[in-house]
Amino acid sequence: MVFSSPIFLFLFLPIVLTVNLLLPGTKARNLWLLLMSLAFYAWGQIDFILLLLTSTLVNYGLGLWMDRSESVTSRKFIVALAVFINIGLLAFFKYANFAVGVFNSSLGLAGLAPFQAPHIALPIGISFFTFHALSYIIDVYRRKWRSATDLKDVALYIFFFPQLIAGPILRWSAIGPQLRQRTVSRDIFADGIRRFVGGLAKKILIANSVAAPANQIFSLPASELSTPDAWLGILCYTLQIYFDFSGYSDMAVGMGKMFGFEFLENFQFPYTAQSIRDFWRRWHISLTTWFRDYLYIPLGGNRVSQGRTCLHLIVVFFLCGLWHGASMTFVVWGLYHGFFLALERTRLGTWQAKLPKSLRHLYTILVVVMGWVIFRANTFTAAGHFFLALFGLSPVPAFAGTNGRYNMTNQDVWAIAFGILFSGPLWNWTLTLCAKLGQMSPPACRPVVRAFGSALEIVLIVALMLIISVNLAGNTYNPFIYFRF
Repeated sequence: MVFSSPIFLFLFLPIVLTVNLLLPGTKARNLWLLLMSLAFYAWGQIDFILLLLTSTLVNYGLGLWMDRSESVTSRKFIVALAVFINIGLLAFFKYANFAVGVFNSSLGLAGLAPFQAPHIALPIGISFFTFHALSYIIDVYRRKWRSATDLKDVALYIFFFPQLIAGPILRWSAIGPQLRQRTVSRDIFADGIRRFVGGLAKKILIANSVAAPANQIFSLPASELSTPDAWLGILCYTLQIYFDFSGYSDMAVGMGKMFGFEFLENFQFPYTAQSIRDFWRRWHISLTTWFRDYLYIPLGGNRVSQGRTCLHLIVVFFLCGLWHGASMTFVVWGLYHGFFLALERTRLGTWQAKLPKSLRHLYTILVVVMGWVIFRANTFTAAGHFFLALFGLSPVPAFAGTNGRYNMTNQDVWAIAFGILFSGPLWNWTLTLCAKLGQMSPPACRPVVRAFGSALEIVLIVALMLIISVNLAGNTYNPFIYFRF
């Protein structure tokens, strides 16, 4: 049940919101949200719900043990045990098939028969589930917030449906207090609706539209992939992955507000970044700050020599790539970004920082876009062919007819145009300008101006929802990319 499906938009979410607002007290609302979150997960993958509930129970017990332990040695042992259990669960389900494949490749090189092992299914959202569980234990260990006294609180923190499948990754120290006390004001609820509808529009009107050319072009054989097609394909995928994931995050943040929760922002216009370091401060913020606080800083961060700092960055982004998927392409993508982050800490980085703003932005976009080729390609061979096409080395002449190549539609053109425009803070600038114009009006007219602005906003949201509904009715392509991570 994805957020952009009719059954979620017009049945599940309205029911959950209505009952949540009618229930008295935070405890009753927590129980209701937990039950609905379990139903949400069971709708898509009921086979693994008992496994994840058992994992939640284990982490709850480890948290209680941690809180009651005063010995530093004992507390470190509990953390180590929690890491072993949670990472072990993730490794088994997400990386066992990958490990068997690598092992069989080695056997093949040695002329031996492959090892036969059953295929292990991947629980949806297990990477996010694991990081939430680890955050719970580590935050309790660091005494940032006490362990939950009620198992239902831990279960809701981990299973809460707005962030269960694809984040953002929440911290126990931030959500724990909100599980005890929170309020939903009219203004907060309205802001939640704005964020949700805006995220839904990102997903349906832009991400889904540019996904069609991206998928078709990346599926072209090397013998049919021309240079213009390759650049069109990677442009569409660059927009698709941003609007797909940031749209999901906006919807999650918006729903959190509607239920009284404050979630961490996950994106801050990453395609406006001036360096790769700046890009990772803006892209998937909840993941990068998780790695920073729970891995990079404990390793020593940048408090050590420059060589060690660069090594730490490489290690962190190797794991970041591996976290995204059990494939060598993801690993290389992570190492690729780690390399540029390390490079920016050398004299080359100092030189790059002195370049004009436009050149810094061009460098960043090119590095990111080339990285998306590795991320999107299924194999290194496919990535290699795509790179050859990008740089004019394709066997297909650049302007040799259209047979076997992708033809743009009007919807593609509009989606790309709006995607490029709204990759930056255009909407924020528009809102700021409108607010300033409102302040410039005579004091006696301001109530009328505010009322007109509110009415116009309602009309825009309703119109946007109608357009989204029409697109949902006529479009069968509607997955979220990050569900598989």
